[in-house]
Amino acid sequence: MSDKTAPTMEYWHVYTDAEGMSRQKKCTLSAFKFQGVGPDVEPQWNDKQESSKAAVTFTVLPVGWVGEWHENPKPQWIAILSGRWFVETMDGTRVEMGPGELMMGEDQNTKERDGKKGHLSGTIGEAPCTMIVTGLDVAPTVDRPGRFR
Repeated sequence: MSDKTAPTMEYWHVYTDAEGMSRQKKCTLSAFKFQGVGPDVEPQWNDKQESSKAAVTFTVLPVGWVGEWHENPKPQWIAILSGRWFVETMDGTRVEMGPGELMMGEDQNTKERDGKKGHLSGTIGEAPCTMIVTGLDVAPTVDRPGRFR
């Protein structure tokens, strides 16, 4: 990749629409700049997000794990490290993700419909799903899929 052509990175954004229904949309990080992360570091492609307090949790979902309908506790980035999992939103969309895939969970403030609120998620296959979850101390938005660029 040439240092003159900025890369992009796809992610799934789980969000709440204006009617309180959770949905998913594939979005793209696209504000990469070629710069060092410090004064003595060679330039690399970085897409810096807005600063906020954050908490990092390493998670291992066991084989057969199912997280019944629930909302993300706060806006959070989820990066899959190994294994596979699925996320199903209230609109009926089911997305399966594996190693190297990225998701933003921002389905706070959904309105229960037919016993569903937030999203359903679970592991797929015969291996645990490991992930790194970075919870952000930011206010969730409504109906703004792809707000992270």
